[in-house]
Amino acid sequence: MGKIIAASILSADFTRLGEEVAAAGEAGVEWIHFDVMDGCFVPNISVGIPVLKSLRPATDLTLDVHLMILDPVRYVGDFRSAGADYITIHAEACMDLKNSVRKVSETGARVGVSLNPGTPLEKVLEVIGDLDMLLFMGVEPGFGGQKFKVEVLDKIRSARSVIDDQGLRTLLEVDGGVNADTAKSISEAGADVLVAGSYIFKHPRGISSAVSELRKHF
Repeated sequence: MGKIIAASILSADFTRLGEEVAAAGEAGVEWIHFDVMDGCFVPNISVGIPVLKSLRPATDLTLDVHLMILDPVRYVGDFRSAGADYITIHAEACMDLKNSVRKVSETGARVGVSLNPGTPLEKVLEVIGDLDMLLFMGVEPGFGGQKFKVEVLDKIRSARSVIDDQGLRTLLEVDGGVNADTAKSISEAGADVLVAGSYIFKHPRGISSAVSELRKHF
């Protein structure tokens, strides 16, 4: 599998969401990243199951659902039923991470686990072999438009080494602070999936130009 660009709809124009997603697909984006925030795990509230359900018939792109919520296993079945292809939960939000990963897997979705910038890689090593994807937050979760934390690159490199040494197929995804300036270093660290929101949907030259710029460096 080649490098994947995922467009985060958190920065899209929600009055034209279907059109924005279609434009991202036409520009060459493979995945749509769907950020769910509960106002508790992160200090913001975003979208939920009804929006995902309405978006599913509007696109054939992979829907990559990122649950930034407390006790996420309560809702994974509903998000899967609404159309999620990937469901990513935060290690910091789960009391029993191994059991939570199993619960996501039982829905039939591909399983991801996310780590905040300050959370060590060791937090997920016991389950990394059970994951389809490991997501590294490049910023503190909850708000778009933040600057990428360069210290996360070392964690990406370490995860890449573990995955390669163990012969795993776990994808490495990076979300937060992604743009044309940071994409190259993130790619070189070993990332497979690049999530960009404001850079894609708020680019002064439009979505197509933004995706083209990312492709040059990723």
